Amino acid sequence: MSERPSGAGSISGISAVVLGESLADEEHELVFPSAEFSATALVSSPQQYKEMYERSIKDPAGFWSEIADAFYWKEKWNPSEVCSENLDVSKGPVHISWFKGGKTNICYNAVDRNVEAGNGDKIALYWEGNEPGQDGKLTYSELVEKVCQLANYLKSVGVGKGDAVIIYLPMLLELPIAMLACARIGAVHSVVFAGFSADSLAQRIVDCKPKLVLTCNAVKRGPKPILLKDIVDAALVESEKNGFSVGICLTYENQSVMKRQDTKWQAGRDVWWQDVVTNFPTKCDVEWVDAEDPLFLLYTSGSTGKPKGVMHTSGGYMVYTATTFKYAFDYKPTDIYWCTADCGWITGHSYVTYGPLLNGAAVLVFEGTPNYPNAGRCWDIVDKYKVSIFYTAPTLVRSLMRDGDEYVTRYSRKSLRVLGSVGEPINPSAWRWFYNVVGDSKCPISDTWWQTETGGFMMTPLPGAWPQKPGSATFPFFGVQPVIVDEKGQEIEGECSGYLCIKKSWPGAFRTLYGDHDRYETTYFKPFAGYYFTGDGCSRDKDGYHWLTGRVDDVINVSGHRIGTAEVESALVSHPQCAEAAVVGVEHEVKGQGIYAFVTLVDGIPYSEELRKSLIAKVRTQIGAFAAPDRIHWAPGLPKTRSGKIMRRILRKIAAKQLDELGDISTLADPGVVDQLIALKDC
Repeated sequence: MSERPSGAGSISGISAVVLGESLADEEHELVFPSAEFSATALVSSPQQYKEMYERSIKDPAGFWSEIADAFYWKEKWNPSEVCSENLDVSKGPVHISWFKGGKTNICYNAVDRNVEAGNGDKIALYWEGNEPGQDGKLTYSELVEKVCQLANYLKSVGVGKGDAVIIYLPMLLELPIAMLACARIGAVHSVVFAGFSADSLAQRIVDCKPKLVLTCNAVKRGPKPILLKDIVDAALVESEKNGFSVGICLTYENQSVMKRQDTKWQAGRDVWWQDVVTNFPTKCDVEWVDAEDPLFLLYTSGSTGKPKGVMHTSGGYMVYTATTFKYAFDYKPTDIYWCTADCGWITGHSYVTYGPLLNGAAVLVFEGTPNYPNAGRCWDIVDKYKVSIFYTAPTLVRSLMRDGDEYVTRYSRKSLRVLGSVGEPINPSAWRWFYNVVGDSKCPISDTWWQTETGGFMMTPLPGAWPQKPGSATFPFFGVQPVIVDEKGQEIEGECSGYLCIKKSWPGAFRTLYGDHDRYETTYFKPFAGYYFTGDGCSRDKDGYHWLTGRVDDVINVSGHRIGTAEVESALVSHPQCAEAAVVGVEHEVKGQGIYAFVTLVDGIPYSEELRKSLIAKVRTQIGAFAAPDRIHWAPGLPKTRSGKIMRRILRKIAAKQLDELGDISTLADPGVVDQLIALKDC
């Protein structure tokens, strides 16, 4: 770990609440940015951060209006309505709005504005294909033309402001193009990760009722071809059974994987992208939308079986994603930026598409998997494009760490300047490997904590501003007021652990769950009145650094993907030979958390390896491969209270092999079930 550099700014003047007064006694725990890095950083010292942060809390309207002024607004927002909110369910319906009355367009700000500023010839998007040697690129001028052609096509088939469009595409350039085209005409895009099953896709289609679905015929992930159009076809059949029919399926021909003559086709509904979109003009008028008009829906797993349609709006989200990207990565116009996330998740929305392009960045879009054809692929790509900011998930870091240093050190990586982590807390050993081996002990790590619901970073190091502690998300971003509360909702000060909540809103906050505002209030605002409840646990150390401890509800974080236990249980129980199932998360060396399923079979059905595989396949079919249980544990019965509630605490201990920590089981209706489960743990 690096020593404190000579000339590093003194932090003794920062209050304990913000940075802690005892840091000087704990230098051995800290990793300091180099004096050279801090000298050119956008936020270069704890004092500068403290001043900006305090202003963002004391004068949020002034702070965010000043930042918003840097973007183009067709009409300015009402100065007296920069922010309006009620987070307290006891005082009426929950509502949040920012820049109300202002009219803008995020596509215009992300693309046209960069062209008009003289950066039309700058590369906006680099594309690296699944196979080494497949690549492409678009300048900002070329990007705006592609976006306009698709936007004009969408308008020609009746898509207009407020209409939903489902996008089920892999990481081709057409995916961010499709997002931007929807935003340009005021349509609401809902990107569905192209790893979700037909059933999951159908659920989302039925919920948001899109005018059309965008997909491609096939894609390769590593050596394996995935027939995406077949999945969409099955989803469209399923959604029709559930009362909603999609009129158009616009399909991109991914020629390197599958020719059009080999693609299943339904005349009258299916349309080839290349046959129609390229015929449209390369200019398309912008639809100016209110700051509070919806921009996109993104479905996320919940603790009940039905996915939640998280709705983000245009103005506040635009300002917040652009600002968080700029400061958290210390973005400079010369940077080449690569985020390994898929646009099917919020990270791909905020930090592949919108945040970087709003800053005029050059963004790398990667179609493939980071360990194909070998574990050196990431660093080969870093060297090829001279990537300077690399943002990825702890899952990938742990996976590459396990493959050994030699896959990293055979590449230069000298272009790297800032590293980033997203999706789950990164364990200190992985943090140190990422810092020391990948970053050659010179690249600060932006270890970001945030959620689909928050739209952008909530807590993150600012790379040049303060020392880091491996595994800590450190301090809140501007405008964010995190609090740790106990079970009664009382704020706890100083060194503590508890439930992480946010008081007061921020511009990137989601506004509702689509079609279900009651669930929005119940899930996020009723647990602790007056606060947004994150669903995460958090510890704060004596220096004020925050440490995220994971989900406290029934959601498992697998490789950064939030998966509701109820969804997996529902899929298992739909198997004709499964009577009951209970799913818990368990530590996993690579994924962070794995899915551990306790399964009770129908009477008379014997345990077998074939049945185990069949149950796992059921989950893969209904949700997707990423939700497949890592372990099926046969369970003649489940530990339940006399009222019938499953005691998941006991299941978690059994799954984690912490058998000496089971606690009191006398309240169970049948304590003998626990012995049965322990006896079967190795079956």
